[in-house]
Amino acid sequence: MQAAEQVELQHRIEQLFDSRPDSYSDANRRLFEGFRDLLNRGLVRSAEPDAAQPTGWRVNAWVKKGILLGFRIGGIVEMPGAIQQFFDKNTYPVKRFTVNSGVRIVPGGSSVRDGCYVGRGVTCMPPMYINVGAYVDDGTMVDSHALIGSCAQIGKNCHISAASQIGGVLEPVGALPVVIEDNVLIGGNCGVYEGTVVKARAVLGTGTILNRSTPVYDLVRGVVHRATDDQPLVIPEEAVVVAGSRAIQHGPGKDWGISLYTPVIVKYRDQGTETKVQLEDLLR
Repeated sequence: MQAAEQVELQHRIEQLFDSRPDSYSDANRRLFEGFRDLLNRGLVRSAEPDAAQPTGWRVNAWVKKGILLGFRIGGIVEMPGAIQQFFDKNTYPVKRFTVNSGVRIVPGGSSVRDGCYVGRGVTCMPPMYINVGAYVDDGTMVDSHALIGSCAQIGKNCHISAASQIGGVLEPVGALPVVIEDNVLIGGNCGVYEGTVVKARAVLGTGTILNRSTPVYDLVRGVVHRATDDQPLVIPEEAVVVAGSRAIQHGPGKDWGISLYTPVIVKYRDQGTETKVQLEDLLR
């Protein structure tokens, strides 16, 4: 997509979003459908890499506005062609694949909503769900009962293990969505929320929860990683994070022996880590 074309599309999307008409015309619908096609092809994204940003990522608020326009424009209908009857906005049907898409969808009840990018070599284990605006890059595995939230950005060759929840962040439009960079392993029953950025080759152990409210204690480097008012939590490259606890040091909590949950970086990837995570390649 040429830069001039994107600038023009952005202008038209923002104008329609900010000046809501009494009713939407056929031209408005065609504008949205063209925008949705670009989402499906991965040519526009709600967030994209940007080395000039502290997190390495830039949010594209206008893309989020375009996604939200789809909910405004659409009406609730019975969706055709689904195995199970359901009702949703007619602007966001089930995403259609062909064998030439190069996506492996194992039978058993998975669902992928239209308006998201799913790269070649992605494996979808049942049942899993990928929401509108998400970007799932080549070679990633989305395991059973996993959720990829709206606008979440998932890199190449990741493993999103069973029952893990990758939040998105569609609103507010200026907020960075959750970002999982290339070659990240997300263990089973993990949750990553509120715009957290997990940098390349990191590993989250089973049951790890990451959000803006919970600091991450780095035992290797002796630092504490936190979100700030204007920046999300960022997990460093190759960090191995596990679920831990931190004792309350004062008041009734100390008297009662209570500890609070906290994620802990226990090491950075080494040869032992590589041996454990490479087994997933046999399943692709």
